[in-house]
Amino acid sequence: MKYVVAIIKPFKLDNVREALLGLGVHGLTVSEVRGFGRQKGHTEVYRGAEYAVSYLPKVKLEVAVADSLVDRVVEAITDGGATGQIGDGKVFVYDLGQAIRIRTGEQGDEAL
Repeated sequence: MKYVVAIIKPFKLDNVREALLGLGVHGLTVSEVRGFGRQKGHTEVYRGAEYAVSYLPKVKLEVAVADSLVDRVVEAITDGGATGQIGDGKVFVYDLGQAIRIRTGEQGDEAL
């Protein structure tokens, strides 16, 4: 099993969600986060005053998947989240040692 974490632009969330549902991914955790990478923020003007926005709004997706799905999940996230512009985000893949469904006690791939 793998644990896939992705940071994407907020307006791309629906595209990525639809792509993952099409692969049969049943669960997804979404968090609103802020951060920066090479994009390094930007400047905005509010009431005539210019100020720097250092941390940009992003969306963090977390999903646990079977090893057989991980390549397709990563592809769905990268294709669905891409704009071709700086700040599109990142995808991280971790090994997942165990998963347990609390309600039924199912373990491993069955718990996903």
